Amino acid sequence: MENLFLSDKQAAGRFGVSRVTVWRWHNQGDFPAPVRLSAGCTRWRISDLERWEAKKAGQVKKFV
Repeated sequence: MENLFLSDKQAAGRFGVSRVTVWRWHNQGDFPAPVRLSAGCTRWRISDLERWEAKKAGQVKKFV
């Protein structure tokens, strides 16, 4: 079955940033909310990240 969630480390790797940056984006309200699967296990839905990417790509195209 497909992996539907990414850890903060995996999300950071996807965007080429640090884990701290992923959490900073989240805390600033500029990143999808994570899902708490259990105590000490927080993940992001890939579908939420893909929507966020599409939204960001649309914003960039407006300035080009």
